[in-house]
Amino acid sequence: MRSCCIYAVRMPAAPLAPVQPPKTSLKQPPAADRVYAHIKEAVLDRRYEGGTLLTEGDLADAVGVSRTPVREALLRLEVEGLIKLYPKKGALVLAVSAQEIKDVVETRLLVEEFAARRAVPASAQFLARLEELLEEQRRLAEDGDLAAVAVKDRCFHAEIVKNAGNEILSRLYDQLRDRQLRMGVAVMEAHPGRIEANITEHAELLEAIRAGDEDGAAQVVRRHVGRVRVLVRGEDR
Repeated sequence: MRSCCIYAVRMPAAPLAPVQPPKTSLKQPPAADRVYAHIKEAVLDRRYEGGTLLTEGDLADAVGVSRTPVREALLRLEVEGLIKLYPKKGALVLAVSAQEIKDVVETRLLVEEFAARRAVPASAQFLARLEELLEEQRRLAEDGDLAAVAVKDRCFHAEIVKNAGNEILSRLYDQLRDRQLRMGVAVMEAHPGRIEANITEHAELLEAIRAGDEDGAAQVVRRHVGRVRVLVRGEDR
């Protein structure tokens, strides 16, 4: 009996269409947010110094937007105390006042002395993080980037405050951020030698915490933060 074999014929597969990479659209932040970020950054790193009068037209041209988002951004910055609006004239960048310096220094001392004591005993992870921030500050100082040094300086202190584990104090300290950065750049511009002194004092604070010396850590904080008032006192012009 002859059997018949039926073979299925496999047709060649249709060529696959090339896979197109997914389209990613880099959406820009809203115009008012871009203006806000531009002005705030310039005020904090002192490209717009205290006493500078900013106009809506110049700001709109600088960021490439209309005047409407500029007005919105200026209103936000006035609420934060960085500028003062004058109708039909513009916005005046406010200088750092003697009272502001006093208030910030007093608040920092209260928070940071407490945090320095709470840092003892310190975990290996916490010490490693402080060492990392200190090394980054040294590198930025060598590059001469004062604004970045000021940011890293503030991060070093903020890390110690955060480590204290008190969320209310951490939020309070964060509210001082802008004022601290502005004062930090002012000090470094007026006193270039202070950059190296800051790094040295940060190293002393780190070593006191590493050694488990609560009183020594608090003493370094008092000396380190207390100098800010003296160094920035001439900012109220």
